Amino acid sequence: METIEELQDFIANGYKTFIPHVSMDNAIFGYHDHQLKILLSRYKALEGYCLPGGYIKRTETLDQAAKRIVKERTGLDDLYLQQYKTFGDPDRIKWNEIDFEKFSEMAGVKHIKDSWLMDQTISIGYYAITDFSLVTPKSDFMSTYCEWFNINEVPPLLYDHDDMVKEALQALRLQLYYYPIAEKLLPKKFTLTEIHAVYETILDKKLDIRNFPKKLVFLGLIKKLNEKRNIGPHRAPYLYKFDIKKYNKALETGTTLT
Repeated sequence: METIEELQDFIANGYKTFIPHVSMDNAIFGYHDHQLKILLSRYKALEGYCLPGGYIKRTETLDQAAKRIVKERTGLDDLYLQQYKTFGDPDRIKWNEIDFEKFSEMAGVKHIKDSWLMDQTISIGYYAITDFSLVTPKSDFMSTYCEWFNINEVPPLLYDHDDMVKEALQALRLQLYYYPIAEKLLPKKFTLTEIHAVYETILDKKLDIRNFPKKLVFLGLIKKLNEKRNIGPHRAPYLYKFDIKKYNKALETGTTLT
C-alpha cells in the first residue's frame, strides 16, 4: 500500500481480496562479509518493530504470497524461501496495546475497531535468505522505515515476533546442515574460505577449516576450478563453484553436511 486511499480501501474491502484472520510474517535473513542480519519494519501506528508481513490473497498459494511479500520489501524475487512454523496462540496480538485512535487518525477511518482486521489471527511463518548488500529495503505507507539489524542486536519486537525470529533462526541453522542453501549467498566463483565463513556465521559456531569444505567437495555439491584468485603475495587460492545439477537435486531431496 502506497497511498492513504489504498489503505482505506484495504480496511473497508480487503476481505474481498485477502483471506481474513490468516496472515504471513517473513523472517528475511541477510548475510554478507561475516555478518548475519534480519530485516525489520517499524510501523507508524504501533510504535515498534515487526517482521515484514501481510495477508494472503484468495488467489495465491502460500509460497506465492511469501514471494510477493519478500519482493515488496527487498525488490528480489528469487530468494530461498521456506515455511517453518504457524503461530496461533489466542493472545498473540495484544489488542489493548494498540492505539486505535492514532491508527484511525492516520488512516482516516473512524470505525477501525469494526473492521474485518480486528479479530484473532493466525500467522504463517516463512524465512528467506539473501545477500543483504544486494538489497535496498523498501518501506510502504504503513511503515516509517524498513532496515537491517544485526542478528545479535534485534530490539524487542511486537506481538510474538521475538518468538518468530528465534524459531526462524533455529530452522535456518538446522536446514543449513541438510540443504545447500548457502549458494544464494556466494558469488558464482568462490574460495573455500568464503563458503566456510558463510556456514560459520549463520551457525554461529566454529567449523574445522580443513575438513568442512572437503565434505562439500566429497558430496559433489561444489567443484574445483582451474582458476585462482590473487589476494596477495604468495596467496592465490583455487576457486570453486556449485554443481547446479547436483545442487538442485540436493535442494529437493536433502543431504547431510554433518
